Amino acid sequence: MSRLTDLIAETKAKNPQLGADLEREFRALSSRVPFGLNFERHRPEAVELPHRPVRRGDKVRVLPARGSTKKGEQRLWQVTAVRKAGDTRVAELRLVTAERTETATVAVDDLVVVAEFNDTIYPGLISTGKVERGGDRPYHTVINGENYHALKALSWSHRGKIDAIYIDPPYNTGAKDWKYNNDYVEGDDLYRHSKWLAFMERRLLLAKELLNPSASVLVVTIDEKEYLRLGLLLEQTFEGAQVTMVSSVINPKGTGRSGDFARTNEYLFFVRIGAAVVGGRRDETQVGAEVAWETMRRRNLASVRGRRGKGACGPNQFYPIFVRTKSGAIVGRGDPLPPDVPRAHVVPPKGCVAVFPIRSDGTEMNWEYTHTAFDRWWPEGYIRANGAKDEPQEYVIQHLPNKARQEIAAGAVIIEGRRSDGTVLARYADASTKTVTTQWDFTSHSAEHGGTGILKALIPGRRFPYPKSLHAVEDALRPFVSANRNAIIVDFFAGSGTTAHAVMRLNKQDDGARQCISITNNEVGAEEQAELRKAGGRPGDEEWERWGICDYITKPRIAAAITGTTPDGKSIKGDYKFTDEFPMSDGFAENAEFFTLTYETPVAVSHNVAFARIAPLLWLRAGSRGARIDKVPPSGWAVAEAYGLLADPDEATPFLKAVRASKDLSIVFIVTDDDRRFQAVARRLPDHVEPVRLYESYLTNFAFANGGEA
Repeated sequence: MSRLTDLIAETKAKNPQLGADLEREFRALSSRVPFGLNFERHRPEAVELPHRPVRRGDKVRVLPARGSTKKGEQRLWQVTAVRKAGDTRVAELRLVTAERTETATVAVDDLVVVAEFNDTIYPGLISTGKVERGGDRPYHTVINGENYHALKALSWSHRGKIDAIYIDPPYNTGAKDWKYNNDYVEGDDLYRHSKWLAFMERRLLLAKELLNPSASVLVVTIDEKEYLRLGLLLEQTFEGAQVTMVSSVINPKGTGRSGDFARTNEYLFFVRIGAAVVGGRRDETQVGAEVAWETMRRRNLASVRGRRGKGACGPNQFYPIFVRTKSGAIVGRGDPLPPDVPRAHVVPPKGCVAVFPIRSDGTEMNWEYTHTAFDRWWPEGYIRANGAKDEPQEYVIQHLPNKARQEIAAGAVIIEGRRSDGTVLARYADASTKTVTTQWDFTSHSAEHGGTGILKALIPGRRFPYPKSLHAVEDALRPFVSANRNAIIVDFFAGSGTTAHAVMRLNKQDDGARQCISITNNEVGAEEQAELRKAGGRPGDEEWERWGICDYITKPRIAAAITGTTPDGKSIKGDYKFTDEFPMSDGFAENAEFFTLTYETPVAVSHNVAFARIAPLLWLRAGSRGARIDKVPPSGWAVAEAYGLLADPDEATPFLKAVRASKDLSIVFIVTDDDRRFQAVARRLPDHVEPVRLYESYLTNFAFANGGEA
């Protein structure tokens, strides 16, 4: 602001009138109260990397002594040198941002590397296992790592390619449900809300880069603690998008809270980008059920006989329907009656009664159809009389609505036979779709049964707090990805892996090839951490890591869902319910691979030393399908199903020949520092093949994306 006033002063000296005008507008702007969400953007977050070797130049923290339950020192130190001291390795440290120089010498084993979110990082991936039952289907991927940095990695492989993001972030309840800069944010923290907003904003800005700008959706679940702030944050972050909030019942019994309302629901924000529209949701109750008929008499007051004005019915919707009293079957109709002609003027055929649309209080209404529409649908068996009544309208007249008739034409509803009066007997052959409303109250969305119950069956004995209902996630995604069988979905708060599981179910329902990228860290629960620290454990220890969420819950859950067996090799007990029913032990014809995020150096990347850890990112960018080129090929080039790698431009001729012979290849990576050589190869590629220069594309992306983060 001070700089702006200086500039105005300079302007006034040169042009008094212009300076005065600018000053007046500046004061008007300064006096306005900002509209929207204002919060403190706290210092960038930091993540500890217990698996990362300590190197010269690293930022580190000093760990508490083994066996101590005290909080570790949070100050950051810079490693100035690493040397041997007897049988141990020690690091020379200098305190970062200290007013006066402070140094220390600490054993390397007592240090943990720290990456701040304004540091430039160069990510890689190490495979930690896979499950393969899906043949040539693309792989679902699970990335164990800090989700902010994992999203940065996807900014190179998937920028603008993601069709849907579903996240269930920490709800900021005041309990130990999330950390900021390695500290649990307590309920009495005065900056609790602004820390949460800063935490969310950084990740949402990255999510925005990944979403397909032409048509995509972001789904965020939340409860009442932060829904107001989240709504404003989404409006500000995704300016121009369509933001809608849905209320969903997840606990019909209600969460008991003394002196307060028992909470039964949570909220889902749907942020629609570009041309994304809401499709229908499958009706989980209808498979095999008889199609519901509706009364043909109109109900609303605009449909009173003879009424004029907006919404009124025409004169051709009041006519007698003749029903034979002996059989209760419709035999035909009479002509429409003008408003001034009494019903008594109609003489029905012998043995029949004339049925008009009359309410029980005697009010004359109108039929749903005109007389000509009746003539079309009655002969086809779509209009019937269904029960005599001692009322002004002596028989209930019903019809199959337009939606049901369309489903019959589409094959979703089958006609099993006909009644004696010729009207159809129809049942649902498949789940139909319903319009999605902003109020969800479905049995399948119960977190107790669709979340905890399913997780217990998949990985018995392993606890995870508040897992989402599998069917709730499925229903949230279906309206946006059902028409795209190759959709790519991301969940960067993956938790127990429900989103990936839901995508597998969607694929099974229509033989889709959708893939899910799940991101979670290997955080150990607060209670387990305390016990492990007492026993002398630290993050990075094998015994510590085995209890982390990714290794203990997420990966085993996804593996169990695919294989149909629990982690101890037993068949999963129970069936999937609702939308479709089949034994959980059947599993899914899907593939999945698990990775851990790594942090590389640009020198190692440039000299191919880190190729094995960069290779999975090339494979991800090519669609996560088929074989992967994990090593620099001795021949100087290699071609897999989805992509090719030219490590030696001198071998361009045989490489290009192999590329042209490939049917499914869509991208090639060319390793060269010489832009002219890159362009020479790129010009000879088929039009449908995208050329990417290594490692210039990779290094430039992360130098730009990570540098200067606020």
